[in-house]
Amino acid sequence: MSQVSLSIDGKEVAASEDMTILDAARRAGIPIPTVCHHEKLEPFGGCRLCTVEAEAGGRTSLVAACTHPVQQGLVVKTKSNQLDRIRKMLTEELLAHAPESDVLQQLAREYRADKDRFPREASFCILCGLCVRYCDEIKKKNAIGFVDRGPHREISFIPEIAAKECWTCKECFPLCPTSALQAAYVLMRSFTL
Repeated sequence: MSQVSLSIDGKEVAASEDMTILDAARRAGIPIPTVCHHEKLEPFGGCRLCTVEAEAGGRTSLVAACTHPVQQGLVVKTKSNQLDRIRKMLTEELLAHAPESDVLQQLAREYRADKDRFPREASFCILCGLCVRYCDEIKKKNAIGFVDRGPHREISFIPEIAAKECWTCKECFPLCPTSALQAAYVLMRSFTL
């Protein structure tokens, strides 16, 4: 794989051309927040907390660092007033679903987010997709999946598969940034017994 050179926050970074901006930044020790990314899983771009400013060919765009590929000469900013405002608002939206999440509380402190800005939602799931993707990509079991679309989207265990697979596995539970997955599984088990 050939190498490319890009600039992240003024630091020259070498990366292989198959990497994303997030991969290159992490390799260089430059932090970019995210709650839907895991190094073992395919990039998802769901939370958008990893949004960065990327300049190529004189044009600057806001892109998801976890999905945007590196390229020769790319200039990336991971910090700016605009990015702080974006991350603050996204964190506030996520806090409406999971105000007690340690991960989200840490982000709220960093970006001075107001956990009460948006009305509370009934679900504690922030739809990061970590559990769904882990079960599909790593375990190849598909015991949990996304249901519906848009504002009605949620995750759901597939009872017939989950009853056989999840009770002894539970490998996706520690990935959940809100701990909602464990509660959902306990509820699913109580309704299927």
